Amino acid sequence: MGTDEAVLAYGGGWLDRAGELRTDPERIAALLADPASTLLPLWRDRCLVAGDVPVRLSGERAAGALAVADETVFLGMDEGSAVFAVDLSGLPEAAAVEVAGAGAAVDVRALVGRLDPAGAAVQAYARGLLHWHRQQRFCGTCGASTVARGGGHVRSCARADCGRLLFPRIEPAVIVLVEAPGAPDRCLLARHAGAPEGAYSTLAGFVEVGESLEDAVRREMAEEAGVTVTDLAYVGSQAWPFPAGLMVGFRATAASEQVRVDGEELLEARWFTRDELRERAAAGRPLGRADSIDHHLLRSWLAAGA
Repeated sequence: MGTDEAVLAYGGGWLDRAGELRTDPERIAALLADPASTLLPLWRDRCLVAGDVPVRLSGERAAGALAVADETVFLGMDEGSAVFAVDLSGLPEAAAVEVAGAGAAVDVRALVGRLDPAGAAVQAYARGLLHWHRQQRFCGTCGASTVARGGGHVRSCARADCGRLLFPRIEPAVIVLVEAPGAPDRCLLARHAGAPEGAYSTLAGFVEVGESLEDAVRREMAEEAGVTVTDLAYVGSQAWPFPAGLMVGFRATAASEQVRVDGEELLEARWFTRDELRERAAAGRPLGRADSIDHHLLRSWLAAGA
């Protein structure tokens, strides 16, 4: 079962990541000095915005941001012009806002409904990459400091007798819409620990070492909800750099209707008919986050029964 990637926030690949330029420091330096290049400033994982629009720096503003940035990374090419991200996290928030000529620092997830898909994707990309740089200042092998290379897409240990290369880490997770084995058509939703009363969503969990995605689906459904699943079908994936996720969506069918939550990650789980979900939506109860694949899984399941 396929999905239209355009409906999923933070993806789409509109930016040419131009991987061949990353290993050419002279070319990267020339692009940084090019007046046509733009910089996306971030502060501690938040976009710097003017109104509801993330600012893009060029000219003197860009030079000022570069002079005080903790890290600068090359994101790619946009119709022939280079796009970089700069991390101003070392400054107080007010100073970072002033340097960028912005009005505030805002989480990209709060803006996604007001950004076009390409804008949301590049802001999330910048956020995820700069977050990784802040978390990877030291080598996990010898403890020495690390330095950015490859246009900001690799860090290397500064210790000559180590030299370990460190690459941005992706943390894959599965997210699953589980269907009941018999009529009427129903899907399984759960209330997670910390969620308000009556707030339900699909089931998800991280992939563990040595697991395939399908293995992770079967294990997570069994551990969290006591459900054995069959007939797994891939739906689609979504970049989720908050801070480093990749959400991989599936549909599956439960072997039985029996549910047993773990009481830790899940507090309760129940089966919902399509009419019940439509009633919840009509009453103002969201079907997952509007920017998430969770929302897409639920909406596509409802549409399949229209």
